Amino acid sequence: MSTPAHATALHALPDEAPIDRDAAMLAVGDLLAALGFDPDEGDLVETPRRVADAFIEMITPEPFEMTTFANEDAYDEPVVVRGIPFVSLCRHHLLPFRGTATVGYVPGDRLVGLSKLARVVAHHSRGLQVQEALTVQIARTLDNALEPRGVGVVVEAEHLCMSARGVRTDAALTTTTAFRGVLAADPAMQARFVGTRPV
Repeated sequence: MSTPAHATALHALPDEAPIDRDAAMLAVGDLLAALGFDPDEGDLVETPRRVADAFIEMITPEPFEMTTFANEDAYDEPVVVRGIPFVSLCRHHLLPFRGTATVGYVPGDRLVGLSKLARVVAHHSRGLQVQEALTVQIARTLDNALEPRGVGVVVEAEHLCMSARGVRTDAALTTTTAFRGVLAADPAMQARFVGTRPV
């Protein structure tokens, strides 16, 4: 007899306050004025609405249920999805950072649909983020929902706060990793996970 599927619901973070779209539009207009632009002139008239809506979209996680299934054939090798694209918003500069995530796990008793690994990345990338926290949040969600033997997350991203301003390192990528369980202490398995040879 098959074990039924289980679902874990992911929603917005509990400490997030309700969004006030009208106040956000007024604030963008005030910012434009403070920077020397007239928000009531020409093609800037709709800019406060556009900016507010763009920010609201980027900080609002899309809720979903991560359905898991019994690992009936006792599969015990890493399950890895590479090249998951994401865009997030830097909580220090309110500028985007974007890149790809490699996400996977070593199954225990449960398996998860591959698309749900991408959905976890999309869910946590919505919000004011730092890359290190994003990486840990993805790993923690998989750990909690699957109780796997191991979890691995590798995130590589370009940060516009570095490439479009300040030092302007437009070719630089930042890499963060989170390895849990059997992946944490096994460099050979980590190397298999990220698609490289062991050092």
